[in-house]
Amino acid sequence: MDFRDLKAQYQKYKQEIDSAINEVVTSANYISGKQVSELEDELADFVGVKHCISCANGTEAMTLVMMAWDIKEGDAVFVPDFTFFSTGEVVSFKGATPIFVDVDRGTFNIDTGKLETAILKVLEEGKLTPKVIIPVDLFGLPADFPEIERIAKKYNLLILEDGAQGFGGNINGKRACSFGDAATTSFFPAKPLGCYGDGGAIFTDDDELARLLKSLRVHGKGEDKYDNVRIGVNSRLDTIQAAVLKVKLKAFINHELEDVNRVYQLYSARLKDIVETPFIPEGYYSSFAQYTIKLKNKEQRDGLQANLKENGIPSMVYYVKPMHKQGAFSDLYIYEDDFEVTNELCKTVLSLPMHPYLTDEEVKKVCNAIINYRNGI
Repeated sequence: MDFRDLKAQYQKYKQEIDSAINEVVTSANYISGKQVSELEDELADFVGVKHCISCANGTEAMTLVMMAWDIKEGDAVFVPDFTFFSTGEVVSFKGATPIFVDVDRGTFNIDTGKLETAILKVLEEGKLTPKVIIPVDLFGLPADFPEIERIAKKYNLLILEDGAQGFGGNINGKRACSFGDAATTSFFPAKPLGCYGDGGAIFTDDDELARLLKSLRVHGKGEDKYDNVRIGVNSRLDTIQAAVLKVKLKAFINHELEDVNRVYQLYSARLKDIVETPFIPEGYYSSFAQYTIKLKNKEQRDGLQANLKENGIPSMVYYVKPMHKQGAFSDLYIYEDDFEVTNELCKTVLSLPMHPYLTDEEVKKVCNAIINYRNGI
């Protein structure tokens, strides 16, 4: 059993994927081939925004937006404490200060009440200028954007949606990566929509921002690649990856989103009285980058993980260490006192195998192993 079975997906779409790759190899148009712009148009159409700007990976997608917004030393950027390192890393990379905010226990996403408290603390101290909120759509579930947008408007802050895990989710039909002033996603192979290497994209309705991002991703180019009007980076999506993603996007839309939510229903129906299963608020739809359960304590979580391994079932802990305890951020002043929820989650969460190609029998095997463990069998 695979944690995320990319081999099964490839076998199902082998002919289409091989043909798409062969077309690129035959034409030898490896950089900025037509498949890149075609994919960008298809992604923008799916998300429901005017512009999609592809790039080398999800981390650089966020970095490019930070560059375009001129985020720098003295600026404060608010990020959830329970997430992958890159969300805070891109802030420090630009010389700004990440302000970590505890998360909601039910959704795993940034706690909007604590977010506003953190903004007020930064304003009261007066050493930093609040500039941006980076909510993360953790495990596939969009963050509470209606409330985040209210807070951002109140304090005149920009919103960058980190949709690396959330692509495909929605809130009342409005799709992930369409919230805020800009949004980013990742095409890392294990993401809901993944390529066969690294890749990322930025989404926005802002014409000027899109124009600037297209320049920044190719060495700050102007009219052509030898006309450099600003300092940029080299961050392009390879044509082969775009060709693969064009095939996989069709599968994602046609059945994978529906299938992964079917697996969610199967898991939750069997496990709801055994462990704490994922909570999806009314009106929200998750793309389930991960199916994450909660145990009572670290000992129970670690014991279950060891037991699953003995039964040939892979599992993962996202995340072992919170942002505020990462060594790279050890010199930061921490505005929150306890990070109670994040510290608890780091000790109690466990992610189970989750992908659109998981069979009913495989789900049953995972669930039976968990039930037997919890019953002491």
